[in-house]
Formats: sequence, structure tokens, C-alpha cells
Amino acid sequence: METNSKVWFITGASNGFGLTLVKQLLQRGDKVAATSRNKASIEEKTGKNTNLLAITLDITNDDEVKTAVEQTVKTFGKIDVAVNNAGYMLLGALEEVSAKEFQDSVGVNIIAYQNVIRNVMPYFRKQKSGHFFNFASSAGYSADACAGSYNAVKSAVIGFSEALAKETGLFNVKVTIVSPGLFRTNFLGAFPTAQNTIEVYGTQHLVDAMNKFNGNQPGDPEKLVKVLIDSAGKDNAPLHLIMGTDSYDRALKYYQSQIENLKKLKELSCSTNFE
Repeated sequence: METNSKVWFITGASNGFGLTLVKQLLQRGDKVAATSRNKASIEEKTGKNTNLLAITLDITNDDEVKTAVEQTVKTFGKIDVAVNNAGYMLLGALEEVSAKEFQDSVGVNIIAYQNVIRNVMPYFRKQKSGHFFNFASSAGYSADACAGSYNAVKSAVIGFSEALAKETGLFNVKVTIVSPGLFRTNFLGAFPTAQNTIEVYGTQHLVDAMNKFNGNQPGDPEKLVKVLIDSAGKDNAPLHLIMGTDSYDRALKYYQSQIENLKKLKELSCSTNFE
């Protein structure tokens, strides 16, 4: 085992970035608590390893998350890095998306992240070290028609992670927001759409485009995961990791347009003070 090995707690570890991260960490000799709705799916894909603790976990259940965090500390003695990776993309115009569909998306993509933060932070605070990696998306920086639910949750991840970074800096705890563009994982092959579709919105056109693009994404997940590992625990770890050329271009275009609009509306924006 490497002398600088770490203990990682990872959600959504049975597929995609989570599984890729687990495999690279185990190859390095790090210790990994890998969670999923079915731990057998993790064990089947990684094989037996004394440095792996696979945990079946409903991340939307705060009590289960607390137990999983406690089990990790009991098994490995500490947690150095927590990775909020689990999530999914819900497609559908906002009128099409039902209350339950939206609430379920918020539960997995936002509330589950907070469950991990709430239960890991006491350990990080006590040991005065730690690192959160919270997965957002390029979709958190600008909106897409028929994907507003996903834009909403990923924008929220960016917002609360920025607040978290200000809160945890006192305790030498790092926060990094990971915002991938299109990477060649199984993500585009398994996403739900709103059940109550309204034809005029054209949600199906977006679904078809996503399915057609699946397997041709430009991003290499192995390279993204390596960047995370290399950044973990570093003093100069970035708050924002905007990953992929498409993600970088999208964020840059968004911020440039927002600055231009702010300048155009400066007089109006500043006209509301008392004289």
C-alpha cells in the first residue's frame, strides 16, 4: 500500500464515474467504502479486495447514510474523502414533470448529498481535514429546454457546495464541485423521462438525440477520475472542476453572456435605491 493512501466514501459506486473511481483507488492501494442500492453489483465488478467495503445504501435515507458512515469509520478508522456521485437525469418539460418525479429527482440529486455532508462533516471537523467531491454537471451552468429538472438540481449542487466551502474552510476541509460534460459512461443509456408527455414540447426529440449520442461522448472517464485522485486533499484543490471541452465552453459562454447582460442592465439594476 502507498504511504499516502486514503480512505474514500463514494456513492453511486456500481456504475459510471463511481465504479471507475473505485477501481482506480483499489489499484493504488487506497481503502474504499463503495455504496450502491445493491452492494453485490459493486463486488461483482471489482472482485474481492480487503480494501473494499461494499455497502447497500439508500442515500435518500438519512439514518442509513449515518450507519454507512459509522461502518466505514469503524472498518477503516477514518474517512479522508467523501464523493457525492450518485444521481440521475430526468428529462421532460416542467409542465410534463409530475410532483413525484420532481421530488424523487431532488431526493437523489440534492437531499442525498446533504445526508452525506451532514454525517461525514463531524468526522472531518474533528480531524481538521477532509475533502468533499460533489458531482454537478455542465447542465448546472445553463438551462436546456425539456431538462429543467436536471438543470435545477445541478445548479443547486453548485450553489450549496460553494456555501459548504465557506463553512468548512475553518476546519481545513476542502470542497470541489465536479461538473462533467459528456463522458463515455452509461449515463445516457439509463435516464427516466416524464410519464405525462405533451407532444408540443418535443421532449422525445431530446431523448432521441441523447440515445443517438450515447457511446460517442468525447470525454474519457478514466482521465476525469485520475484528476480527482490527484486533487484529493491538496491545498490548492480547485473549488470548480469543469471537466471536458464541451463543459468548459458551455460554462465560459454562459458566464460571458451573464456579464454582458449585467452591464447592459446596470442603470436599471441600480435605479431602485432610495434617493
